[in-house]
Amino acid sequence: MVKNMNNSPFVFESPLHVEEVIECFRERWGVSYDLQLIVRKDCLYLQIMWAYLEQQSFPMSEESYINHLNEVVEIINRLGLSDQVRKWIRNVAPKPRIGRALSLKLRGDERLAEFLV
Repeated sequence: MVKNMNNSPFVFESPLHVEEVIECFRERWGVSYDLQLIVRKDCLYLQIMWAYLEQQSFPMSEESYINHLNEVVEIINRLGLSDQVRKWIRNVAPKPRIGRALSLKLRGDERLAEFLV
């Protein structure tokens, strides 16, 4: 987190970038996993899916994949959750497996409510 230029107590998180997410996936697991935002029982979850760009059966082109990740990352940034997600992606212990995504329950402020309608 970074303090703003006026040295006020207001703190903001540095935004997450698609390139950062892809680089982290490739460094950790050697492939570019898919990310999804899922709403379940009035909660928003971020999931690292088991499908990845380098798979022959992956349903998206590289351009579509990057556009999709950009949409997910933009929502994360607008919710002010970039640092929470960044830490989780870098430290989550298991690897996604077929049929079992890695899941992070997103915790945020009132901005989160607009996704839970």
